[in-house]
Amino acid sequence: MAMSTFSGSGLIGTEASIPAANFTDTATGTYTDGGVDYKYLTFTSSGTVTIDVAGFADILLVGGGGGGGSGNITGYSAGGGGAGQVFENNVYLSAGTLSVFVGAGGAGGSTSGSENGLSGFASSLGFYLSSGGGGGGSRGETGRSGASGGGGGGNGTHAGGSAFSTLTGNDGAAGTSTAVGGGGGGSGGAPSTSTGGVGTSSSLNNSATTYGAGGNAFGDADGAANTGNGAQGTKTSGAGGGTGGSGIVIIRVVV
Repeated sequence: MAMSTFSGSGLIGTEASIPAANFTDTATGTYTDGGVDYKYLTFTSSGTVTIDVAGFADILLVGGGGGGGSGNITGYSAGGGGAGQVFENNVYLSAGTLSVFVGAGGAGGSTSGSENGLSGFASSLGFYLSSGGGGGGSRGETGRSGASGGGGGGNGTHAGGSAFSTLTGNDGAAGTSTAVGGGGGGSGGAPSTSTGGVGTSSSLNNSATTYGAGGNAFGDADGAANTGNGAQGTKTSGAGGGTGGSGIVIIRVVV
């Protein structure tokens, strides 16, 4: 087992007294980066991980994205907010079995009328937790708050939902009086009137993926699974908003 200590760029082999953590679950994959060998475990649904050697690990948690708003008039609904992310290098994991929860994306507003999308659910690993994105507003409604806020509905300047922390998320964009809903906030950038904010890229599993992007104001599309991306609001009169993308949890250790 390689030894490790705190490093801003990840786990590295050292002569420290604390080893890298080890999990007994079958690894999702392995790779080498910068001369360091890693294995990682990816959760796309809830479960458990068994740590037989306590020590350091790198973790990524992404919550579920917010659902898009619905609307009985075309163009008024807003996009859902992107989910929050917890990316930590060299966290200490104790030996034992840890519960892993992967948050679902928020449902879109109902087709029966103008309804806000629901906020996404949090993902967690032990006591580490990453919040879901806020649901997008429907016609005439304010967006819901979340890790990043959902956009505000059109037919008046209705505010987007607030981000729980502007250090890690962005507020949703306000809707306008000209029938345009606001885009959902993203983990990596602020939205515009109709376009969702950008997400944040991670390659902890050796594949660069963008997580936590905000949904556009209209487009009738769900957030991609296991990205925590916010859903788009509906562009079709009488249709429901999209469902936010589900979250993901990744654990990486030195081998």
